[in-house]
Amino acid sequence: MASDRVSMREQPAATRARNFEEVALGYDAQEAMREAARCLRCKNPLCVQGCPVAVRIPDFIASVAAGDFAGAYDAVRQTNALPAVCGRVCPQEVQCEERCVLGRKGQPIAIGRLERFVADWRLAHPQAAPPPAQGNGKRVAVIGAGPAGLTCAGTLRQLGYGVTVFEALHRPGGVLIYGIPEFRLPKALVAAEVQGLAESGVTIELNTVAGRTVRVDELFAEGYQAVFIGSGAGLPQFLGIPGEDLSGVYSANEFLTRVNLMGAYRPDSLTPVKRGRRVAVIGGGNVAMDAARCALRLGADVTVVYRRTLEEMPARREEIHHAQEEGVRFAMLHAPLAILGRDGWVSGLSCQPMALGDADASGRRRPVPSGEPPAEIPCDQVILAIGTTPNPLLVNTTQGLAANAKGCLVVGEDQMTTRDAVYAGGDAVTGAATVILAMGAGRKAAAEIDARLSGRAEKE
Repeated sequence: MASDRVSMREQPAATRARNFEEVALGYDAQEAMREAARCLRCKNPLCVQGCPVAVRIPDFIASVAAGDFAGAYDAVRQTNALPAVCGRVCPQEVQCEERCVLGRKGQPIAIGRLERFVADWRLAHPQAAPPPAQGNGKRVAVIGAGPAGLTCAGTLRQLGYGVTVFEALHRPGGVLIYGIPEFRLPKALVAAEVQGLAESGVTIELNTVAGRTVRVDELFAEGYQAVFIGSGAGLPQFLGIPGEDLSGVYSANEFLTRVNLMGAYRPDSLTPVKRGRRVAVIGGGNVAMDAARCALRLGADVTVVYRRTLEEMPARREEIHHAQEEGVRFAMLHAPLAILGRDGWVSGLSCQPMALGDADASGRRRPVPSGEPPAEIPCDQVILAIGTTPNPLLVNTTQGLAANAKGCLVVGEDQMTTRDAVYAGGDAVTGAATVILAMGAGRKAAAEIDARLSGRAEKE
């Protein structure tokens, strides 16, 4: 049994830094089978406990090892509505793979890479869609076609519910479409997985802004018996420093939406985006890495500005590594003081050098001023990637729907909000988090809705 995982092929850094094609090239069949053969088939699979959607990991890996790729896909698909997505963007290294027994003395099984392989294999070997589940006569409305909403919708449809998803944008997918770049998650894969949900009987209505085009009260009046809110957290946050109103300042949300959803990187795109020559990206999360790597591919010299050190950055290690390989610079221990301007346009970023003090509530050492004089980072574009919050529109237009001080919907253990029969999950509840956690919330909410509408909750 090999102790080291099978490596995955990638585009060379110098090549991929100038295109938007997928960086990781995936396993072929032989590589996948070799990696799957490393699995110990634990009697008590801790990896499953680390998965927010409880994928049957040992079962699907055993099928891959045996060359039964169709069986492997079926095992994954039982609990995961978006396996091609999760295989690419889920942080397995801190979830299922972190629990893998092999990781104690070597490298854990590459669960994410294997999940990606079986999902891609199915897309390359399509089969006739199974007949939609027989309807039970009950209807549920889902607000938001992002990871939480799509998962909730797919799970409920499998249980026989009539499900309609209401999506504000002109394409379904939520953050999978507008936030995550093509080189990490090809949009054709998202479209294929959404199409699979549509073929199962889920109805998706686009260009429908919940709280404006349709309201929650109207959905109940139309005969829906429960509502799930998975509207995400798309409202960008700002630092409140001088210069944020200068031309050349973008929120990461706007920048990535223009690039990813509207295809601004393509020569034939009708949606413009400023192509900076020297770009400063403020933030240390995955969104900051995505923005930096997109700006690099648009031809910029890019610097990520972060107030702590590389060790404290919340972005995935893989994304940081890829950014470094591609040529993104990192200005660590720098806290922005002001965005400098000339004639109304960005001309630089003034930063306070920082040092690390005692640990804060997050467990990371708190950044404190070092006492050194401010430093200037020359740039003609600044992208703010410091977080997002939920849009307050639904709270403001729905009686009885409460949010906390951060704008996140308040829910109980059963995922129900303060409004009866209205459930919520994903970033609308937690604030910006991972795709897989949103999916886990959508799946849990679907189970709670089913328990309520089927009458099982009352019997219990």
